[in-house]
Amino acid sequence: MKKYNVVLVGALGAVGSEFRKILLQRKFPIDKIKFLDLTDVGSSVDFGDRMVTVEKPSDNSFRGYDIALFSAGADVSLQIAKQASSSGCVVIDNSSAWRMDPEVPLIVPEVNPDDVNWHKGIIANPNCSTIQMVLPLKHIHDAVRVKRVVVSTYQAVSGTGIKAIDECRSQALEILQGRGLPEINVYPHQIAFNVLPHIDVFLDNGYTKEEMKMLNETRKILGDQSIRLTATTVRVPVIYGHSEALNIETEKKITAAAVKDLLRGKPGIKVVDNPAKNEYPMPVDAVGRDEVFVGRIREDESVDNGINIWVVSDNIRKGAALNTIQIAELLIQKDMI
Repeated sequence: MKKYNVVLVGALGAVGSEFRKILLQRKFPIDKIKFLDLTDVGSSVDFGDRMVTVEKPSDNSFRGYDIALFSAGADVSLQIAKQASSSGCVVIDNSSAWRMDPEVPLIVPEVNPDDVNWHKGIIANPNCSTIQMVLPLKHIHDAVRVKRVVVSTYQAVSGTGIKAIDECRSQALEILQGRGLPEINVYPHQIAFNVLPHIDVFLDNGYTKEEMKMLNETRKILGDQSIRLTATTVRVPVIYGHSEALNIETEKKITAAAVKDLLRGKPGIKVVDNPAKNEYPMPVDAVGRDEVFVGRIREDESVDNGINIWVVSDNIRKGAALNTIQIAELLIQKDMI
C-alpha cells in the first residue's frame, strides 16, 4: 500500500489532538508525519509507536510532504496555506479562511465528493454546524427539493477551543462550590448554567458570522443558491456535541415516515427516533462517534410541506477532524495525491 507524508498544522489544539487520534484509529497510510504549532515548540508528542517533535511553521515545513491538515485558525491558514500548496502539498483547511473562495471546493465527502475534482491545491472543510446539517438535508433535497430551512443550534463550548472547555468546567465548579461569581475570560458572559445567543461576531444585518456561514456554506455544498435559510446559533454549557433543530420546508410533500426511511442506512447518518422509549439523539451519546444522529422526525403542522428534525454530532470529530481526514481519504481513493 502506498504511504503518504502528512503535516498537521495546529497539532496540539482540540482539533489537532483529534487529528492524531483519528489518523491512528483509521490506520491512515502514513510514512512521515510532522507536527506544526505555535505553542510548545520543541516538545515531543506520542503518535502510535513514534515520538514526534513539535515544530514552528517555516518556509520549508511542507517540502516533500503530500497532505497538510490545517486547524490553526484562519489567520495562520491565510498566511501559509498557499505556501504549503505551492510546495506540492495538498492543503485541507479546517478554518473559515477559504470556505467561500470560488476557487476552493468546500467538501463533505458523503454529500459532494466530486467537488474535490476541481481543487487547485487547497480544499476547505466546512463549519461544524454546517456539516451535520447538510448530511440529512442533502437526501431530503434530492428527494423533494428543499425550499427553506429555519435552524436553531445548541453548540458545545469545545467549538471555541480548549480554553473554553476549561472555563466552562471551572465556572461550573466555582458556582457549585458557592464561590460567588465565576471568572469570565473566553466568552462575554458566564457560560456555565447559561446559554449565549452569540457565536462569532455580529454583522451589520444583526446576524452573527456563524449564522451567515450556515447559509452560505449550505448553498455552496449543495450547489443550489435558491435555498433559503435562516439561523440562530446558540452556545450552551455542553463540552462536546452540537445539537440542531431544523425546520425544513420542501417543494413536494414528504411524510415523517418517508424521511425516516430515506435517511436510514445512509453513509454517515444514524436515525435514533423512538420517542415512546425516550430514544432520540443527545450530545452525550454522540461523543467520540463518527455518525451524525437524526431524530425527533415529525411533520410541521403549520405548513403544507414541512418537516422538523433534530440533529446531533460530535463537533470536534465529525464536525472538524474526521471530515478533514475523510477528505484526505477521498483524495487517495480518487488517486489524486
